[in-house]
Amino acid sequence: MKRIIFSGIIIFMFLNLSSQVVKTDVLQDLEKSQTAVQSAVTTATLKSASRLFKDKDDLTSVILVIPKGSVVDILPGPYDTFLHVVFDGNTGYIYSNHAQLNKQPVQDIPSGNQSSVMVQNNGQEKRPVQSQSDARYEYLEKKYGQSLGSKIYEGKIWKGMNSELVRESWGSPNKINRVISGNIVREEWDYKKTRLYFQNSTLAEWGPVK
Repeated sequence: MKRIIFSGIIIFMFLNLSSQVVKTDVLQDLEKSQTAVQSAVTTATLKSASRLFKDKDDLTSVILVIPKGSVVDILPGPYDTFLHVVFDGNTGYIYSNHAQLNKQPVQDIPSGNQSSVMVQNNGQEKRPVQSQSDARYEYLEKKYGQSLGSKIYEGKIWKGMNSELVRESWGSPNKINRVISGNIVREEWDYKKTRLYFQNSTLAEWGPVK
């Protein structure tokens, strides 16, 4: 009886150890896969001048303007509306549609992980960031002309801008406060940290959200 119990304990310990080894191997494979994906894109070249923001949620926190054609280093993170980058010793965020990602050759990525480089959404492959940015630039240029379209593409705003152009440049606000007094309509558009002030659908001023 003692031999049976002892044998059972030995078998249990062996199975538990084997399970831990398998888990460790799986975790190591996942880490290698993530590292391969992040290293697949390490730099980007700006296709237009772009502002470098200290805080991506505060579009007034401009550090500097990066010239067109400059190469920036991309820090690990999601590649969505903004890219987290380093330029000339300054760390901040730029609009992803202002940059062309510089990808390393496919052979630099382990063959077992190549499929993980493809970004999937409900089983459908997303279009590359560069294709999306090209299409948006062409759309804005066709609709508003080269000069105005370029400003909107770069996410710029200015006094006298109408509400439609602001939406094109910054997107829809989180909240709109509207006050109507006779023939004058005043609106306050709240983004995360910036408030825009409109009068009769024309941008008059902006400042921090109070």
